Amino acid sequence: MGGWVRQVGTNLPKVGQYNRAVVLDQIQLADGTSRVEIAELTGLTPQTVSGIVRRLIDEGIVREDGARSSSGGKPRTVLRINADAGRAVGLHFDPVELASVVVDLLGRPLVAARRPTPSGMNPAEVTAAMAGLVDEVLAEAGVGRDQVLGVGLAAPGPIDQALGEVISPPQLSDWTRVPLKQMVADATGLPVTLDNDATAAAIGERWAGAGRGVANFAYFFLGTGVGGGLVLGHQVHRGGSMNAAEFGHTSVTESGPRCYCGNRGCLESLINPAALVADAHRLLSAGGESALTKAFRRAPSTVDHAALCRAAAAGDALAVEVIGRAAEYLATVAVNVVNIVDVELIILGGHGIRHVEPYFREAVVRALGERAIARRIRQVDVALSPLGDDAAVVGGATLVLHSTFSPQVSSLLAG
Repeated sequence: MGGWVRQVGTNLPKVGQYNRAVVLDQIQLADGTSRVEIAELTGLTPQTVSGIVRRLIDEGIVREDGARSSSGGKPRTVLRINADAGRAVGLHFDPVELASVVVDLLGRPLVAARRPTPSGMNPAEVTAAMAGLVDEVLAEAGVGRDQVLGVGLAAPGPIDQALGEVISPPQLSDWTRVPLKQMVADATGLPVTLDNDATAAAIGERWAGAGRGVANFAYFFLGTGVGGGLVLGHQVHRGGSMNAAEFGHTSVTESGPRCYCGNRGCLESLINPAALVADAHRLLSAGGESALTKAFRRAPSTVDHAALCRAAAAGDALAVEVIGRAAEYLATVAVNVVNIVDVELIILGGHGIRHVEPYFREAVVRALGERAIARRIRQVDVALSPLGDDAAVVGGATLVLHSTFSPQVSSLLAG
């Protein structure tokens, strides 16, 4: 895929912070590298790399971990991230469930906790519940606030990044402009980074998941709705309003239902959990044969999304029909994304495909093999997220790591 060629550094003094981030990014991704290798991959001079590494070691962020032989030269000292040099906290706000996690500097979860989202969806109550979760995971992990770099909050979009506001997300239409970033900062006493939950999950994949070292990939997050994240040229692509990659709002069929976004036949409106359950109930009501039939006749509400996915995983024909149709819709959008931005990897994740991940992956692999415009030039890989149900909350924590340690071209240009 994208190999280990990372952002190229520059030797101009005015971008010293960017160079530091380039070096740190190399060390974090390589799982053991040397000063010489960093210089070769980044274009920075050996002197610049050595100076940056020395400061990172002095700060405790990087450690030396023995030496390994090199061809024709003296052994090279191995550099690694000191995972215990700090902690980050992740929060995921979903209309159904709140989650929090503490991670080390490699993005590895130490302690996680979940609880139902307060039923009233009052912003103050939601914020208090999230602050309580943060207290809980920090206490269980034995982490003091002085060790925490910050809180990364993954929330449903759209989000006004400049103001830190959540603006009328799905199922929360009365949250017109909620200053959630400041509210959580006030409640926790910690600095907060806010981003769309799907973008956060994509950053989590880049930091600690299937997207490590991949230059260009698209992430499909299937949860209560369908979101997405894009990494292009090793940079998170956010777009002009910072709300790029809303893959769920790609129209798949003109005859589909009207979506809350204003389009008709959006992917999200067709394959969100409620839509799939409605599709299954329609088939069962029409007399479709299924292992779910008895449960449906006894109490239709028991045939929910989880039951549908478990039945599909067991090979039930009716459930497979519903899930298979949803997978084909998603595959169509995946082909469109690949044709437009030419990524080399598609990652699928989120709790919405729990138990039925293979159906979605196989549909996307098949569609890309048959319909991607560049399929005769290279094969696009399709991966299931190793972060699983924790993708968004771990992604929230890695928002902090990413903003603190990863090279940001936007900040370089602004400088």
